[in-house]
Amino acid sequence: MKNLSHYLSYTLHFLLLVASASAVEPVANSRNKAERLEWFRDLGFGMFIHWSVDSQLGSVISHSMVGADEDYLNRFVNELPKTFNPRKFAPQDWAALAKLAGMKYAMFTTKHHSGFCMFDTKTTDFGIMHTSFKRDITEEVFDAFRAQGISAGVYFSPDDFWWLRENKITIQRQIPEVQPQNNPGLMKHDQTQLRELMTGYGKIDMVFFDGEPQGLADLAWDLQPDTVVTRGAIKTPEQHIPGTPLDEPWESCLTMGTQWQYKPTNEEYMSGGEIIRKLIETRAKGGNFLLNVGPKPDGELPIEQEERLREMALWMFVNGECIYGVRPWIVTNENELWFTHNRKTDTLYVIVKSKDRWKYGEWKDFVLHSVKVTDKTEISVLSQNDKALEYQADIIPRSTFEQTDEGLKIHAMLAQRLYNDRKWPNPVVIRLTHVKPALVPPQVETLTAKWNTGGGVAELLCNLKSIGDAKSVEARGEYRDITGLDMNERLENWVASPSLSRNSIGEFSILIQGLQPGRTYELRAKVSHPLLTVFGTEVRFNP
Repeated sequence: MKNLSHYLSYTLHFLLLVASASAVEPVANSRNKAERLEWFRDLGFGMFIHWSVDSQLGSVISHSMVGADEDYLNRFVNELPKTFNPRKFAPQDWAALAKLAGMKYAMFTTKHHSGFCMFDTKTTDFGIMHTSFKRDITEEVFDAFRAQGISAGVYFSPDDFWWLRENKITIQRQIPEVQPQNNPGLMKHDQTQLRELMTGYGKIDMVFFDGEPQGLADLAWDLQPDTVVTRGAIKTPEQHIPGTPLDEPWESCLTMGTQWQYKPTNEEYMSGGEIIRKLIETRAKGGNFLLNVGPKPDGELPIEQEERLREMALWMFVNGECIYGVRPWIVTNENELWFTHNRKTDTLYVIVKSKDRWKYGEWKDFVLHSVKVTDKTEISVLSQNDKALEYQADIIPRSTFEQTDEGLKIHAMLAQRLYNDRKWPNPVVIRLTHVKPALVPPQVETLTAKWNTGGGVAELLCNLKSIGDAKSVEARGEYRDITGLDMNERLENWVASPSLSRNSIGEFSILIQGLQPGRTYELRAKVSHPLLTVFGTEVRFNP
């Protein structure tokens, strides 16, 4: 049992997700149906598509209009549509690739913050039907994805920079003066557009409101009661994966590079392997993974994005079973071993997310401390028959397990050749059936934060609800700076405070130094005992 704290990382199912994952207040009474939310959670993996008229420039989508002078805005609104002509647009190709990559739903930007409509609308001339292309892109995208069995979702921005400019209101975001609730004309404009989308494009499975949903979410539910409102009704962290798993719906939205829309220059992409590992972490923590693509202005996907989707396609073709219909295990991971759990089939998936490649034909041994077998337990490597290693008839790569005092010992071989050179670098998945938990974890809550007596020192109030199987635990506070970030964006790493020992349950406080007045932070509790580490909910602090 020595040094097991280095091998286990745990976060609880029932802690609340990032309290400040969205600066937008969700609707007070969600009308998402429980059975539809469970359907959505089972999908697991979707494609986000950011595409608009300013993809021609390779700029951030829409946001360059904020702070722009009138000359820039005039050229944006009146000149860019004249040159937007995606002559290579073939959504059937996008949809076929998405299906191959294992994506079960697609979220398309029907209207981003600029106000440019990628659908046929009667509300404005600032849209695709008033370009030389003159085709309803949204309709074609939805038809193509549905033909592949992929559910269709509407991304819709309540913010509308075109409308603000037309009504001589300074273009801005996330301030009351520009919100539909304070501009009846904008609310009517948005509601009319949303009605067009919800009545003219068939079944809309999901709606993503990238802005205040009030006055719009209920309209979506009125028009299509089975639709699932994601952003606006559930947590949708952006460009990061929260540290806390949930037994409720949430969705993490990530780009392959640094930008949502097509960025032809100065872009830095994650590798396919990095994206696969983020998918695994998101599913282990109970969330859906919405991976973004940004088509080129001519309608094709950038080759860098296609390459990564095809790498994911091979991994999902082999291992998709561990992604669909799963929920968190009692622990998210034991160091490099990550878990997803299918409750319906009573199957646990052990995903070996190692930085060191598991070599073809190599035996590996693992010890699991959170898992205990039963008399019904069976083991195999996912997509392998565990009977043959190519060209080596004398080797039988049968996976085995043994329950010991140290833990559950697993012996397995990678015996399926996926690359010609045998150098498959991505995670391998071990399937275990009919197992049960082997430990009881501690539980901690993050309650609130306030200034201590001196400047730069915050007092974080926490509640240790259980110390689990341990006699004592080590408690810390962590913080990160989120000043000036978009609604759901997180860029900074967590910074930890010194630890203090706790041997009883109840409330306690931790002093955190280094915070600056006038900035915005997230703080959370962190508790470690000899076997594992747990986190409390993130809370926002504005000193």
